[in-house]
Amino acid sequence: MRKEDYVSPRLHRLIKNNAYGVYFIFKSMEQGRTFRISVPKYPTPDPNYRTLAHQRSRFTHYYFYIRDEVLGPIVLRLASFFPFHATYWLNGHSFMEQELNRFRIGFHKSDNAFLAVDDVAALQAAADRLSPQIIRKQLDYWTFLLGPKFSKKERRQMNLSRFYAITQIEYCRNFIFKRHFPIHKIFERSCEIGLWRLTANRISEIFGVRLNKRLRGKLATVLDQIEHGHHVFRAYWKNAFLKQYEKFARFLRNELCSNNLHDFGLKKGLDHLDAVRTRFQTITDRFASFQAQGLNVHVDFPLLQRLPLPLTVGSVRYPGIKIHDTRIIRSLEVLLHSGNTVGGWSAKQIHQAVLTTFQLSPKTYSLNQLRYDLRKLRGTVCCNAMAPAMPTGSLQKAFRSHSSFCSSTSASAVPWPTAAFTTLPTQLTLPTANSSLPITKPTRPSKTSSTYSPLHNVTDSIVEVFLFKIFDPRI
Repeated sequence: MRKEDYVSPRLHRLIKNNAYGVYFIFKSMEQGRTFRISVPKYPTPDPNYRTLAHQRSRFTHYYFYIRDEVLGPIVLRLASFFPFHATYWLNGHSFMEQELNRFRIGFHKSDNAFLAVDDVAALQAAADRLSPQIIRKQLDYWTFLLGPKFSKKERRQMNLSRFYAITQIEYCRNFIFKRHFPIHKIFERSCEIGLWRLTANRISEIFGVRLNKRLRGKLATVLDQIEHGHHVFRAYWKNAFLKQYEKFARFLRNELCSNNLHDFGLKKGLDHLDAVRTRFQTITDRFASFQAQGLNVHVDFPLLQRLPLPLTVGSVRYPGIKIHDTRIIRSLEVLLHSGNTVGGWSAKQIHQAVLTTFQLSPKTYSLNQLRYDLRKLRGTVCCNAMAPAMPTGSLQKAFRSHSSFCSSTSASAVPWPTAAFTTLPTQLTLPTANSSLPITKPTRPSKTSSTYSPLHNVTDSIVEVFLFKIFDPRI
């Protein structure tokens, strides 16, 4: 059983009474740093002369569980032998909780995670206020109160002082989602990408060092399973590691843990906490950028493969979109170049815009054909904005996007299968809902132009529209 779980009822009782101080003490036999006193091997003029040497031995340690007024719940481990080594465990989330309570800002916190807060800016400001001066002041107070006492004579002879250093530090970056369902899927895919693509060279780039043969320590990626199937992805580098895991199905947490700041070229003194924070922010940002780049692919979201597939909503079956169809390409170009003002157009106005832009006759492309094409586009919610002007039933509720997290994709330069559109049509000056359509003349294709039009001029807009509005039954 974890010691924190055993003492938690006492902590809750202290919080309920709004009291501060020591609420539990553990005594443990552990190894620690101390000195060995021995008689010198050879006699000396001073018969009381003794030799002092560093050693590690087993002796009693005391664990003080404290609720501090500034830092919140902390733990102090105090050695019972000279030099009375003191070790503190602090949590920045507890300090932020005390700060929010001091300013009377509402929040909901579980363990070391804020699940809800009334003022997000105040939460970030509380995290930024944690400074070495605040930490040192509180640690000095509890060390003096609970540590060993020395007389004035002893203090004059030994010049006693305390030096606080960072032995282990963790810095986390949370990614919060509006919905719960994408967190697990994104975490699964990021673990797969990390295990396959996070090579030794890429890990060194994330940590900001150059890989060489003299590098000591671990350099690997693993997937650990902890506590009832809870998975954690870890990327090890020297004496540090990056880990990612889900937290309460609310957000993804990227956390950097270091057991030796010398690996980063940083000093371990408490005064250098701001430099450690800045460096760790840069590393976690690189790790998040690598994952975003890995997730930004078409393989995870086969958009172009799903567009031609039919879609059934209730009793209505919508045919798929044939992107290589000339009629679909014309309609998509007019709709994409029109912007948001097309929302007030009727089917006749859109039909007239297609005929005018591409110099077609009503016999070549009839109004009924356009209405059939628009129905297919609405089936994939590409034309959600034109719902009032469409002859078909409303589908806005059925195809409402449930996800607020989406990565943009870049289209590859694959040629169109038709040669009818070697030049993009001119930008239309769009009318209002009750105005007449303008008569514009498209730019004539150049003789030297290629017989194929690249996708990256038009498909980027198509991909952007469908990424936010296409219906995914699995979601």
